[in-house]
Amino acid sequence: MPATLHKSAFQYAKELVNEGKFVFDERDAWSEHQPSAEEENKFIRDHGFAEYGRWHLGIDEDEPEDTKARYKFPYGDFKKVHRCAVLSAESRAGQYKYHDIENAAAHLHGMIEALKPVAGAR
Repeated sequence: MPATLHKSAFQYAKELVNEGKFVFDERDAWSEHQPSAEEENKFIRDHGFAEYGRWHLGIDEDEPEDTKARYKFPYGDFKKVHRCAVLSAESRAGQYKYHDIENAAAHLHGMIEALKPVAGAR
């Protein structure tokens, strides 16, 4: 999994957080909140792989463009950024030593923590 930071996705995630489009959920909630394979497939059918990729902090350019395998480290549910997904991405990126992705996730985590009291986003 030779992933690098998907810079446009990171920028998009920052915009969403700044707009209050995030969920301040529990650390371990991602397994419950992440889109199912069926939801992912429907999103891809409706919006395409480029839009699907915008919801992932990592990109593996060794994988074909029109495949899910190309995109790593999801951070949301196609509507909002989820704190639990960001924390999961931060942790997993650190384990695999993808420091650029780990740092991007940590940045998003910090943004969400800072905005929690004022946004009241759910």
